[in-house]
Amino acid sequence: MGLLKKIFGGEREAREEKILPWIPLNDIKQIAYISKKSKLKTQVIFKHSTRCGISSMVQRQFVSQYNFSEKELDLYYLDILSYRNLSNEVGYAFQLLHESPQMLIIKNGRLVAHASHGQINAIDLAQFI
Repeated sequence: MGLLKKIFGGEREAREEKILPWIPLNDIKQIAYISKKSKLKTQVIFKHSTRCGISSMVQRQFVSQYNFSEKELDLYYLDILSYRNLSNEVGYAFQLLHESPQMLIIKNGRLVAHASHGQINAIDLAQFI
């Protein structure tokens, strides 16, 4: 009977959801702050579309693999549907065309790496700390 429950969705075990130290990116003034702060600590921007299945899948994978502390890097979350103009400004500031989902790694005031879609989870963030 246990096998049938697993296959057909009997009672599910409660899973503890992993919470990342996301910093909401929702103000244009934060772009200059991120650039300045990147001289002290690596800054990561994760641009996400809340209506895109691929973006949601990539975000879930990213969350499950993420294992850094707030001392190692700052992790910004940009909801591109709510803040599309801000997403465009991020692109202008770091000279990068918009994609979604997209991750930007900023260090010493400049964009040092970026990825979009499935390539996001292939980036080894440890090399930028």
